[in-house]
Amino acid sequence: MTTLPPITNNPDIRYLGRILGDVIRAYGGERLFERTEAIRSASVERHRGNGSAPDPHLETLSLDETLDFVRGFMLFSMLANLAEDRQGIAAEEGADVAAALERLTGEGIDTAAVSALLEQALVAPVLTAHPTEVRRKSMIDHRNRIAELMAMRDRGRESTPDGDDVDEAITRQVALLWQTRVLRRERLYVTDEVETALSYLRDVFLPVVPALYQRWDRAFGARVPAFLRPGTWIGGDRDGNPFVVAESLRTALARAAEAVLGYYLDELHALGAELSISANHTLVDEAVQALAEASGDDAESRSDEPYRRAISGIYARLAATHRALTGKPAPRPGRLSGAPYADPGALRADLLAIARPLAADGGGLLASGGALGRLIRAVEVFGFHLATLDLRQNSAVHERVVAELLAKAGVCDDYAARDEAARVELLRAELASPRPLTGPFVDLSEETASELAIVRAAAEAHAAYGPACIRQYIVSMAKSVSDLLEVHLLLKEVGLYRPGEPATAAIMAVPLFETIEDLEAAPAIMRDWFALPEVAAIATARGHQEVMIGYSDSNKDGGYLTSTWQLSKASTALKPVFEAAGVGMQLFHGRGGAVGRGGGSSFAAIRAQPPGTVQGRIRITEQGEVIAGKYGTRESAMTNLEAMASATLLASLEPPQLSNAENEAFAGAMDRLSDAAFRAYRDLVYGTEGFRTFFRQMTPIAEIADLKIGSRPASRKKSDAIEDLRAIPWVFSWAQARVMLPGWYGVGHALAGFEDKALLREMAEGWPLFAATLANMEMVLAKSDMEIAARYAELVEPDLHGIFDTIREGWTRTRDGLLDASGQSRLLERHPKLDASIRLRLPYIEPLNLLQIELLKRHRAGEEDARVRQGILLSINAIATALRNSG
Repeated sequence: MTTLPPITNNPDIRYLGRILGDVIRAYGGERLFERTEAIRSASVERHRGNGSAPDPHLETLSLDETLDFVRGFMLFSMLANLAEDRQGIAAEEGADVAAALERLTGEGIDTAAVSALLEQALVAPVLTAHPTEVRRKSMIDHRNRIAELMAMRDRGRESTPDGDDVDEAITRQVALLWQTRVLRRERLYVTDEVETALSYLRDVFLPVVPALYQRWDRAFGARVPAFLRPGTWIGGDRDGNPFVVAESLRTALARAAEAVLGYYLDELHALGAELSISANHTLVDEAVQALAEASGDDAESRSDEPYRRAISGIYARLAATHRALTGKPAPRPGRLSGAPYADPGALRADLLAIARPLAADGGGLLASGGALGRLIRAVEVFGFHLATLDLRQNSAVHERVVAELLAKAGVCDDYAARDEAARVELLRAELASPRPLTGPFVDLSEETASELAIVRAAAEAHAAYGPACIRQYIVSMAKSVSDLLEVHLLLKEVGLYRPGEPATAAIMAVPLFETIEDLEAAPAIMRDWFALPEVAAIATARGHQEVMIGYSDSNKDGGYLTSTWQLSKASTALKPVFEAAGVGMQLFHGRGGAVGRGGGSSFAAIRAQPPGTVQGRIRITEQGEVIAGKYGTRESAMTNLEAMASATLLASLEPPQLSNAENEAFAGAMDRLSDAAFRAYRDLVYGTEGFRTFFRQMTPIAEIADLKIGSRPASRKKSDAIEDLRAIPWVFSWAQARVMLPGWYGVGHALAGFEDKALLREMAEGWPLFAATLANMEMVLAKSDMEIAARYAELVEPDLHGIFDTIREGWTRTRDGLLDASGQSRLLERHPKLDASIRLRLPYIEPLNLLQIELLKRHRAGEEDARVRQGILLSINAIATALRNSG
């Protein structure tokens, strides 16, 4: 048996764990503290190999004690996550722009080439409301305050700016965590999701992104283009969510505008206090003087201070913009009045008029690298919209809506019955005509009226906030060219698509290819798309076309290895299609937090993209618990945004790491591995009689629906079929039962049946894609536990127990195959930090699993005590927190 190395506790974990223990003792009493400590100690010893039987203390807990115990272990995991993030366990070596520049220079790629790439680059993390974040916002806020206080403690500060003792303030926040309700009482509404995302965009992205650009400007020795821009789906993603309507879109955009304009006003107010430059001591630039004269600021006390007067005028105009766009007065209204800014460019021009003479005078000592420079950068990046908001809807909805519009207009009564060629012909003819299909007096179904209201709201938003507020319209389950043309037809109804020579589209129709079959068909669909002259003209004028590829549904459809490989193959196959069309390719990666939904290291994932497919432009979804993990604090946000940017540079510019012969050999091997893994996965999940029942009895899938962690339903249809279940609860439930099946099943069969083991080792050593695939799977295997999973399997009716035997055998095959391919004797042998991180928390997760199983038994037996249900939901929350990327 392999001897595991000892775990060295992070000092922050010891410190915060001691405080949590004191808080439990103070509020829960000595008995709760002692019982919790006894369970913790016994579980730790068992994981050290000093015991094997389940802890008898668990069986003696009352229901009230169970709730408190689960809450305590959940809070420990939450604080451990914070401690690890602070110590940089989530950061990766070389994952910063300066290191990327140094690496590229060493490979013969100079800064000029990198700068040229950045001129047309886009790196966009896109926040979505996918329901995998189990923690309430109040819990996250306390966690973030602890992080801020720990940073003060690092700097040697004994008191906060308010005069509180730092250690006492940390203890106070942990006590507040203990006394804060963990579970939501009501299901989240779309407005709740909007506000949650807004808190990250306002409190983290707004200050962090300009500061990052300052760092990058220094690394390049010049001002870099604004290529990093955040996005969001929240308020525009209607796929399967009937609660997202036109008013949701208006609310999301208005709240974003209010936040970003409020930030600009605060920054201007601070600048006005700082720029006390007197005309008595410097020559006043004509542009600054003109702004000062136009401001209407005639205060005698500022008569010799042109910069302050100019800023007063800019502030007045921005305050008027705030009122015009939000309908509300500015938070700090001034006495001056001014005309609203027409667009962010006009505001930026005024700020530059102030910045230029500061840079030119005095040898550049007051050059705009400080607060003014950061404000100018913020206006460039965030505009008046804060984050670009995507629209998304399912292609089936568009088909029904367009069919109704065509029928009501007397154009076509049988659109749905037509084949693809006939649909395309009809849609192109309608798109060439300026005539609308509907009017104010046409009686439409509720669905069609709602979809038209959405695009009308999008047109209003373009007029109010500028075209950057909404640029993409994602078409889920896109399977044909007509699916994209239908979006153009809806946009034409509100003037966002205009026929002509050439035609123009203010919003880009983006296909989302999700299943294995869709990924395989993607190149042909895009080839047919670009073959339409009007489409080619629009894409050429824009310079790029986006394609979104979905990790979650492709995984649920075909398993982890096949999903990973088909996504890579689709990206590779799309590249020559775009090259032939003369259009830049922009891939949008729909990744989740869990490996079964495309999760894992963004830095490694971007670098593992096929050569030539990144091209400086990439968008990636950030979902659920990943948002809090990556962007919960300014420090973690800087680390993760820097990693995305640096990985994009490397993936776009580094020469290929493999020779043509290696590419051919490795691709052939992956084809064979993928086929074998696909068969094994499909045989289990879709071909095994009773598997659907087994899954629903073994995992807490039914109970997860009660968590109230999102606004949209768990299934696309009223059905218990796995095909209709959304990928998030599918992955989440397997994680709770410690099986993590979507992240590995089928791979073991493929590795075991592959005869050339030396080739597998060569691929693991030299191919970034295969290395990243194995690394992500290795993390999943390390977090899974077949002994605990066997306890969950006891919840299943006896006739189906054989299914678990198949799963356990598959797990063993997968572990053994991975170890052989990677040349290790145990999981995570080459990743000691991650190994220590996972092994540290395993003793805390096991008791939670055992308690959850007992509570599930009682709940399913009909016990109606509300504390049983509450305990199940608390345990789901606690296990998800401890596992981190569980959904």
